[in-house]
Amino acid sequence: MGRYIHNLISGGEGLNLDFKYCISDPQKIARTLSAFSNTAGGKLLIGVRDNGSIAGVRSDEEYYMIDAAATLHCDPEVSIRTRNHTINGKNILEVEVPKSDVIPVKAKDEHGRWKAYFRQNDQNFMADRVILQVWRRSGKARGLLLRFEENENMLLNHLRGGEKISVTEFRNLAGINFRRAEKILCDFILCGLIAYEANERGIFYRLCDEFGTGI
Repeated sequence: MGRYIHNLISGGEGLNLDFKYCISDPQKIARTLSAFSNTAGGKLLIGVRDNGSIAGVRSDEEYYMIDAAATLHCDPEVSIRTRNHTINGKNILEVEVPKSDVIPVKAKDEHGRWKAYFRQNDQNFMADRVILQVWRRSGKARGLLLRFEENENMLLNHLRGGEKISVTEFRNLAGINFRRAEKILCDFILCGLIAYEANERGIFYRLCDEFGTGI
């Protein structure tokens, strides 16, 4: 069992793995549960520092806080599975979070508002209205007909050079309102033409790698 945990830790944090030294705020940890649930599932290792060193879980209170995060601070509730591991006399709590069948799973932000999150690499980001629309429509996207008119062609031409674009930038480029810009971006994602990515400046849209500049 020790080798199992060491192997997990040696891979480092990423899309499906997050280290937490401790849990002091169930509302904050709920955002990670939301992100895992909405993306591809994942595992939390509680009692592990960011650098991978083992600190151990300090008290039973953290067990209750992870349960509170999943049941009280996520909507809908997240069905987690927990296992306790002992490494060199220190306890590590493994929390397995499956991808949810019902998306989006929301958690409260720092202002107490219900928001949905997604996971990219080793970070959690708040979903914007385009991504929420993609999630809502993804089960109904079969047979989607995409009409290439002036705004759609303008978007493709902009992205062909490897550029990325935000909703606001696309809205300004095309001279259209936010709702129209968001719908076009959503349609392109559902058709597999573009993908989204996030950084500290916000969420941006780019051509999918398989299309490159050859559309």
